[in-house]
Amino acid sequence: MGGFHQKIWLITGTSSGFGKRLVASVLARGDRVIATARNLEKLRALFPTPNRSLHFIQLDVSDSAQVVEERVKEALSVWGRIDVVVNNAGYGVKAVLEEGGSLAALTQFQTNLFGVLNVTNAVLPHMRERRSGTVVILGSRSAWRAEVSPAGFYAASKAAVHAVGETYASELRPFGIRVLIVAPGAFRTEGVHAYPATIHNHVPAYDDMRNAGMARFTALAGTEKGDPAKAMELLVDVVKGEGRATGREWPLWLVMGRDAYTDVRAKCQKLLATMDAWEDVATDLEFDCDA
Repeated sequence: MGGFHQKIWLITGTSSGFGKRLVASVLARGDRVIATARNLEKLRALFPTPNRSLHFIQLDVSDSAQVVEERVKEALSVWGRIDVVVNNAGYGVKAVLEEGGSLAALTQFQTNLFGVLNVTNAVLPHMRERRSGTVVILGSRSAWRAEVSPAGFYAASKAAVHAVGETYASELRPFGIRVLIVAPGAFRTEGVHAYPATIHNHVPAYDDMRNAGMARFTALAGTEKGDPAKAMELLVDVVKGEGRATGREWPLWLVMGRDAYTDVRAKCQKLLATMDAWEDVATDLEFDCDA
């Protein structure tokens, strides 16, 4: 593949899950990857074969904006540009809201929201200058299933990055920068449900609910029907306009998996039904016309 068509990807959270599979997919297409993770030794163990198209950088997206900016500068110095930034790093806090409180929320948002903002904002000056680039944000269908406990903080963080992604899309469009919000359902990635329940304020009344919720997540692990390798192949198709994305318009949203389609449609239908049921009284709220 010629250098003119070769894209350079910066991908966060590549030591497991979607991230490590995305690295493999991108390299197989002939593109270059700057892969980041908190633990470089783990990355080197995953990709032991020397590859001139693969470069590793240590990055913890929960670090300060200044530290993240320095890491992104290092990434830009590798091949002189970044065409695609993929905000993949993230994890899921498991906590009942009252037991986790604001401390659990801050911990969750530091990685899943503020990390996305810091990485993206560090790359944007370069992309704006070139008037070209693609920003990919890994969200989740959980944003449409916030009723599932004890994953409320995770769902809230993903709903937040979805909203941020929509705002980025409108703010960056004049600079030729595209935004893609990916909302996967359940895929068989390792360790996604490995975190224990977070309890900062134990409330015994929630014991049965919490334990049942944790048991559901434990039972799901390793039985998910979604193939993460296939999901990342589709993501590369969309970014490059190849394969199954050939001839299709650029999507702001890329919902992935049959379960995700079912859940997102169900939430949308429920919301529309509620709006229809209350529209007559909930819209008649304007000032009375002056006589």
